[in-house]
Amino acid sequence: MDKKSLKINTQNLSEENFLKWEKVQENLKENFGSQIYSSWLKNIKLLKEYNHYVILGVQTRFFRDWITSRYADKILDEIKKHKMSIDRIAFEIQEDKSDNKAIFSKTLDSNISDIKDSVLNYNRLNPNLNFDNFVLGESNKLAYVSAQKICTQLSRYNPLFIYGGVGLGKTHLINSIGLKLQENNNVMFISAERFMYQFIKSIKKNEMVNFKDFFRKANVFIIDDIQFIRGKEGLQEEFFHTFNSLFDKSSQIIISSDRAPNKLDRVQDRIKSRLSGGLVVDIGTPDYELKLKILKKKITEFENTFKEYPNLNEEVIEYLAKDSNSNIRELIGVFNRIVAFSKMSKKQLNVNDCKIILKDVYRSSKIITIEKIQNVTSNFYSINLQEMLSQRRSRPLARPRQIAMFLAKKLTTRSLPEIGRKFANRDHTTVIHAVKTIDRICQNNDEIRKNVEEIKSIILSD
Repeated sequence: MDKKSLKINTQNLSEENFLKWEKVQENLKENFGSQIYSSWLKNIKLLKEYNHYVILGVQTRFFRDWITSRYADKILDEIKKHKMSIDRIAFEIQEDKSDNKAIFSKTLDSNISDIKDSVLNYNRLNPNLNFDNFVLGESNKLAYVSAQKICTQLSRYNPLFIYGGVGLGKTHLINSIGLKLQENNNVMFISAERFMYQFIKSIKKNEMVNFKDFFRKANVFIIDDIQFIRGKEGLQEEFFHTFNSLFDKSSQIIISSDRAPNKLDRVQDRIKSRLSGGLVVDIGTPDYELKLKILKKKITEFENTFKEYPNLNEEVIEYLAKDSNSNIRELIGVFNRIVAFSKMSKKQLNVNDCKIILKDVYRSSKIITIEKIQNVTSNFYSINLQEMLSQRRSRPLARPRQIAMFLAKKLTTRSLPEIGRKFANRDHTTVIHAVKTIDRICQNNDEIRKNVEEIKSIILSD
């Protein structure tokens, strides 16, 4: 639509037909709750209105991106309740120079308030990531139980360190803890990246005293993606002292990472020691049953939101759970893609349809299991699988066993404890020893190195 037609459309709007933005705002507050409304939606302004779309004003580029990614669809749905002809919304950045108040609280003269406002801009707890909608399975059960325990007995496990691969639910769990505890506690939830930003900003503005005071007054301190501090010596120094200050006054500390504390390279040993001093739990890759539960939960959510069934039969759901990548976030993305294609084609998709739609996903992300690695390795060396997994330490069995452990670590996202459990409940230190041993041997022994590469090739090509 060109500018000329836009002007005509605007002129055709009579005053009684204009969208009543105040009413929309009242309903947004009711639907989202006062906390989200005051944080993100309150300051949205209706700038222009046309026959079929409206332009809304927001304060900053960050506000625009955040609202677009999380609330735009629901804002449009609310607008359509008041005016059915509106089918699109756009956002325009408008700085309000007349109002210099902090976005989330009253303007305060202290620098600590500036830090608070800046942190809250980026790090509010997400009400949608709670214990009620966390899908429980064998791979995340220990982490879930530990998180629940923290909420009833503060400082029993301090710190609580949750680690696992990308998209497996770490942030969901620690966010759930924050939501549960925030009613009766001063909860600080921040990413390691944001912590670094505030640290650098405070140094530049000569406000380190305020920085220290602000972050050390929490009695529940939750920091996400701690691996981000790797290699940043100044940041590690400040985190170390913040950790000690909080720990000394019995504040509960909860930390997430993509790896175990002892695997955090370029992190000071004293920090790794502190992180390992409480309860360390991992979230493993989901099994078939958990993925099936997640997909069925997504179907229920779809039905509740859109008041219709997503038109997927049981065979398709089982296929998605069986052949999908191990990353839960990618599994949900696959589900959304299939539902979108089903709605656009207006038919119920079968498994063959899904294979065509997802060929770029599943072809490049075929799941490699520890069981498959064990079978291929035992067949390669012509030994019985049960003998290879047994406690016997003879060289003909021990070396293939170590190679299988080595490949399990290299080719899967399973944690060391998980790999150990798959090898007749061996300790994770045994897995570490096997990985180091094969790594060292491959550098000096051409025959072993060729064997490992050949086994790897068989696993990947099958």
